[in-house]
Amino acid sequence: MSALQKSVPLTCSGHTRPVVHLEFSELQDDGTYCLLSSCKDGNPMLRDWLGDWVGTFLGHKGAVWSGKLSSGDASLAVTGSADFSAKVWDTFTGQCLHTFHHDHIVRSVAINGDSNRILTGGYEKKLRLFDLNRPEADPYLLMNGGSDKGLAHEGIIKSVVWQRGDGALFNNVVVSQAEDRLIRWWDTRTLGKIDEMKFQEPITSMERSTGAFGEGLTVTSGKDVYFIDSESRQVKKKHTLPQAPSSASIHPTLADRLITGSVNDGWVRIYDLETGKERELHKGHHGPAHCVSYSPDGELAASGSEDGTIRLWQTWPNKKYGLWT
Repeated sequence: MSALQKSVPLTCSGHTRPVVHLEFSELQDDGTYCLLSSCKDGNPMLRDWLGDWVGTFLGHKGAVWSGKLSSGDASLAVTGSADFSAKVWDTFTGQCLHTFHHDHIVRSVAINGDSNRILTGGYEKKLRLFDLNRPEADPYLLMNGGSDKGLAHEGIIKSVVWQRGDGALFNNVVVSQAEDRLIRWWDTRTLGKIDEMKFQEPITSMERSTGAFGEGLTVTSGKDVYFIDSESRQVKKKHTLPQAPSSASIHPTLADRLITGSVNDGWVRIYDLETGKERELHKGHHGPAHCVSYSPDGELAASGSEDGTIRLWQTWPNKKYGLWT
């Protein structure tokens, strides 16, 4: 795509406060997918593949910081909130199936590939593992050992990821990222730490990455973007960008570009994955772009902003479909 071409985004309204997290579902058999948005207004929303509103999950009493969708048909959504709870929702009916109470703000949630266990982390600095087949049972704690009284990190846990893939290597491994500038890998069978990686700058985002680039993590820290391989837990690629990114996402099918939000402005930037050079600059938001993500088919990317909107950016702006017709 030429840098001279401009992508006019679709604006998805409905939220009344900053949008802080976005999660696309997996690609469905009919070529569609859905998008879950988390917002400080406390009302996570589900949209279809064209950005049209499907429904709002009502029940949280505080800001929703994170939301994840189950694999396959995305029949479940999990959300973590400032109301000291994590909730599991039926995405077809909108019904809240389970509420898991915590002692402090829940900043991030994750769900495993079999859709029967969830992981939470937040201000308590603890990682809790819940069994959806036994929702009334006490959660397991993933602990670092020593005399830390059940803590997984020394700082607030900002993001958790449940790796997915073939075999026990992926299905039993979860990852956490915290304000202590550490990413830690954990085994859900032993509840113990497997490995960790230390960063020099505060980590602003950590998301699961899939597709042509392989199963891994996309991490932003300072002005750096890291791509970490899930199996080896080694940095596969790193770019230092001119602007500090708030989050980043790799194109899932081409694996030739990445999209970033910014901690300083509302601009969305696309960089060449091989060289790290800027390819496109998209303006439209009226506040910092907190989160970005490519759709599973790579046709578009979504950005969520301080201005309370979600904007959808076409990868190929001349393609006409849906509301772009």
